[in-house]
Amino acid sequence: MFIEPRVITGSGIARRGWIEVVCGSMFSGKTEELIRRLNRAKIARQRVEIFKPALDTRYHAEDVVSHNQNSIRSTPVPVAQEMLLLAAGCDVIGVDEAQFFDESLVEVCVQLANRGTRVIVAGLDMDFQGQPFGPMPALMAVAEFVTKVHAICVCCGELATYSFRVTASEDKILLGETDAYEARCRVCFQEGMKEKHPESTAEKVART
Repeated sequence: MFIEPRVITGSGIARRGWIEVVCGSMFSGKTEELIRRLNRAKIARQRVEIFKPALDTRYHAEDVVSHNQNSIRSTPVPVAQEMLLLAAGCDVIGVDEAQFFDESLVEVCVQLANRGTRVIVAGLDMDFQGQPFGPMPALMAVAEFVTKVHAICVCCGELATYSFRVTASEDKILLGETDAYEARCRVCFQEGMKEKHPESTAEKVART
């Protein structure tokens, strides 16, 4: 379990600015872990704000909601740059579904951390094709702390790291839950991709 670090300088002054990334596949508990950390910050009487992409309205137009129906108030934003103004005066910033933002999210998170803000980001590290998703790889590179959480493969019961899309859509972004995605391990993901695209994706799957 992640325990919040306390970084102290030589003068005894706490340095609070850093970036944490919680990543994994669909149904791995990313949002649940994000909510847990933010609630702990609230208990510590820190000023907390959470953002999510405005396009994500699956469970609620404003709240961040986990698959287990735990929720926390959030502010939907269409672009990452809006967070810089809205986060003024906050000690802790949370960002859910980070993969849906553009690459500017990386610089926004770095600027917030440089201000002394603790930034907690949750998102999918891979898309439905098993490829790095949006700004997540760069965020993982600049973060002080990276936590990869795992789901359970629906096919074999092993640890799952892939989000297998069960629908025919090839859109990069497709909002959905169990109606559109399954958590799968590497082997079962590869088998599913070969069944869906026996010719065109054979070479691509071999590289994942």
